Amino acid sequence: MKALIQRVSEASVDIDGERVADIRQGLLVLLGITHTDTLAEVEKLAKKIPTLRIFEDAQGLMNKSVMDINGSVIVVSQFTLYADTRKGNRPSFIEAARPEQAEPLYEKMVHLLRESMGASRVQTGRFGAEMKVRLLNDGPVTVELRS
Repeated sequence: MKALIQRVSEASVDIDGERVADIRQGLLVLLGITHTDTLAEVEKLAKKIPTLRIFEDAQGLMNKSVMDINGSVIVVSQFTLYADTRKGNRPSFIEAARPEQAEPLYEKMVHLLRESMGASRVQTGRFGAEMKVRLLNDGPVTVELRS
């Protein structure tokens, strides 16, 4: 499992012209799931994401988490995080889990984040949908977490 975490000043997700997620300061989490991922990987990342200290304190040091700043999170499924580009110019996505395996793990991640952060602070895209994701990366700060 991979989570590409982007610290944002704002972020939103639109599907078919409809705004389905919209946050101010917080995290945009692009979540990629592979064949070997299990509930254990989901639980590990779901504990780490809300406590990841990538927001600045009064001294300008990254000492605060999204929880500390009362920020929000948008979680977007992103199978392309498992793109293999070693051969040719067209990426292979063979390492990405099939939807029937990935979607329940994605939903569990969202559920666990909502449990720990509060339901109103965790928004999502729509699994498998064509989405328009907008963000204003703050810093920029982008961190990859792997389980």
